[in-house]
Amino acid sequence: MDDLTQRIRLASGRGKADLLLRNGRVIDVFSCQIERKDVAIWQGLIVGFGDYSARKVIDLEGAFLGPGLIDGHVHVESSLVTLPHFARSVVVRGTTTVVIDPHEIANVLGKDGIRLMAESAAGLPLNVFL
Repeated sequence: MDDLTQRIRLASGRGKADLLLRNGRVIDVFSCQIERKDVAIWQGLIVGFGDYSARKVIDLEGAFLGPGLIDGHVHVESSLVTLPHFARSVVVRGTTTVVIDPHEIANVLGKDGIRLMAESAAGLPLNVFL
């Protein structure tokens, strides 16, 4: 069964998700509402909100769930910290992805500077696009 078919199957309540986040307060950034909902996840993707079964259940006890923020253009070097330190600062504030413009390090080190930025992004809890 392909992934799309499996996601549709799980979204319609047929089968078990990998994870159910129970009793979360989901932040809807479009309606500006916060609603108590359960969230079903399969292979790292949300497949539904509501009453689902799952292999593992975590009770969030009312913790908030919100979308990750994307910073579409940032100059990490201007923050005067390394990329790992930058990641530690922004991830805890909800940023999950950054698109970086490494022009400062490229001006100084050329292609080696860009390679250095790419290497320092490996393994971070932050999606980094150069």
